[in-house]
Amino acid sequence: MSKAIYIATTETNSGKSIVSLGLMQLLLGKAAKVGYFRPIIDDFEKGTMDSHIHTIITHFELDLAFKDAYAYTRSEVVKQKNLDRDDEILGHIIHKYKAIEDRFDFILVEGTDFSGEGAIIEWDINVLVAKNLGIPTVIIASGTGKTLEELIGNLFMAYDSFKEKGVEVLLTVANKVEPKNIDIVTKGLQKKLPNSVLVGVIPINPLLGNPTVKEISKELEAKVLFGEEFLNNQAGGFSVGAMQLRNYLTHLKKDSLVITPGDRADIILGALQANISANYPNISGIVLTGGLLPEKSIVKLIKGLSDIVPILSVQGGTFSVTNQIGTIRPKIYAENTVKINTSIQEFEKHVPTTQLAERLITFKPRGITPRMFQYNLLKRAKSEKKHIVLPEGTDERILLATKRLIDADAVTLTLLGNPEEIKSKIIELDIVLDASTINIVNPAESPHFMEYATTLFELRKHKNVNLAMAKDLMEDVSYFGTMMVYMGHADGMVSGAVHTTQHTIRPALQFIKTRPGVSIVSSVFFMCLPNRVTIFGDCAINPNPTAEQLSEIAISSAATSIAFGIEPKIAMLSYSSGASGVGEDVDRVRKATEIIKKKRPELKVEGPIQYDAAVDSKVGLAKLPDSQVAGQASVFIFPDLNTGNNTYKAVQRETGALAIGPMLQGLNKPVNDLSRGCTVEDIYNTVIITAIQAQGL
Repeated sequence: MSKAIYIATTETNSGKSIVSLGLMQLLLGKAAKVGYFRPIIDDFEKGTMDSHIHTIITHFELDLAFKDAYAYTRSEVVKQKNLDRDDEILGHIIHKYKAIEDRFDFILVEGTDFSGEGAIIEWDINVLVAKNLGIPTVIIASGTGKTLEELIGNLFMAYDSFKEKGVEVLLTVANKVEPKNIDIVTKGLQKKLPNSVLVGVIPINPLLGNPTVKEISKELEAKVLFGEEFLNNQAGGFSVGAMQLRNYLTHLKKDSLVITPGDRADIILGALQANISANYPNISGIVLTGGLLPEKSIVKLIKGLSDIVPILSVQGGTFSVTNQIGTIRPKIYAENTVKINTSIQEFEKHVPTTQLAERLITFKPRGITPRMFQYNLLKRAKSEKKHIVLPEGTDERILLATKRLIDADAVTLTLLGNPEEIKSKIIELDIVLDASTINIVNPAESPHFMEYATTLFELRKHKNVNLAMAKDLMEDVSYFGTMMVYMGHADGMVSGAVHTTQHTIRPALQFIKTRPGVSIVSSVFFMCLPNRVTIFGDCAINPNPTAEQLSEIAISSAATSIAFGIEPKIAMLSYSSGASGVGEDVDRVRKATEIIKKKRPELKVEGPIQYDAAVDSKVGLAKLPDSQVAGQASVFIFPDLNTGNNTYKAVQRETGALAIGPMLQGLNKPVNDLSRGCTVEDIYNTVIITAIQAQGL
């Protein structure tokens, strides 16, 4: 089941509140605890709060603080955008969302309103947020002022925009449609959109389309003279009382707002009398303009009336006040339960809620986005902090990554090398890093040096290693760091920024060794593609694995996939798909696939299969129509190191994908190798996954 749903609009004043309220009511009937989140909200005055968030939290009695229910105000986003901090914007939104996700069974996420500064960037932000949260979407458009073609076109373009970015659209809602056009709009949308997308069409409702006297009072900064308890009256329209009373009375309409200068006692009293007369419609309130107040005798008369309406006093002239009232956009606020209940009823009546609930229950996100994957990695690392040793302590990239890791409070770190040289390097590079927050160890001067050397001697004496040789080896940072892990003085090691792969992993193979039941150490890369994260293996360790070794690499990679939240669908890659190819290489892949199916029949595996058939649903369907993997593979096992290493680098360079790894599989304790061309980001990510491995995955 999906954990959330995202509400997006195509424009301002789309009537998004009706969908938010209706969906919240629907969700509360399906989940025990429902949360609410808005990535970006309008700016609000200090000491106040966003009215819509307050309405949702209050009406539905959500256990959620206002400050936790949003990530940014609009001006904060604009400021961040101007500083080119797009990554920080998205990262903070994900952080706030995940904090709510931890507390609730389901979350209603509501997008932006397209108003004010920054509106032009909001559509892209809505698509980006929904994509990275990995949640399905409801799209809303207003029918006000649009032709049928324009309304349907707007909704289809919005659907297409989300779909193109890999975001599933569950429902489109055409709001504020003329009642007579409901059927034609419904049929038009159903014809244009695929059957998988539900359609709702909500008619214009005057009760929801007009402001209350309270909203008018706030907008005009009015003083309430009488009837404060009736400020929630709905203003069904307005008219100016400038003519003689006998003529003005004929212009009164149901729930209309009377606008008149404050010294027109005849209009004031006549409107109040009409309100209680069976022969005239009720009015919603009276606005007195010009800053003029009725005389004391008139005030006394008004106070004595049993049935009063709100009477407001404003400073502006009648003409300007009338124009200002005409531009007020109605909103729904917590105290106006009539509007809230009407919104819920309209939603339930005009939206296919039963089908929507069913699709929410059965919806499964397709993979995980790179940003969410990285967020989850950091969160898991921080949940149980581990101690990681970095043998190449004087390398600039290692020191910059160390600062990031310490700032994130993700791990405890030990750097190997000369302490004075490392501290000097930190100063030279102007890295704001307190050396006291990390452990710096010179292997030759460590109090554990002889203990480590003696242990290595005992472990390797059968290989003709004497104590003197063990002491020499222990001065090597790779051996010393690996021994820290072996002895339990560190939980994992990351090296290779300066040293070769062989230099990094040889000590681990010599005395950390492989897990029981595992005969081969292999590696995987987490390939963070634009819309998903996949696993590539083995791209770093084994040059020409046998069929048995390929099967073990695949099984280990599937376990890694599950441990990191990716459903394993294994593609055993080769130059042909299915039974079409012949030759030693393809036969080896075919045999490896058969071994996997025999050892682990529950795993979804396909092989031999070509890369295009593994990733493209149309090609996969054509070549392997009955496959559970073709077109949707998430774990790719390459037939040899030459193919795997070149492919991961080609994908990384050509698509801009982030490649996290290599992560070694099969060792008793985690030791991971870096490329000598690694970046600070590579080191940071590899340390994080090493820490997660050390948690027992």
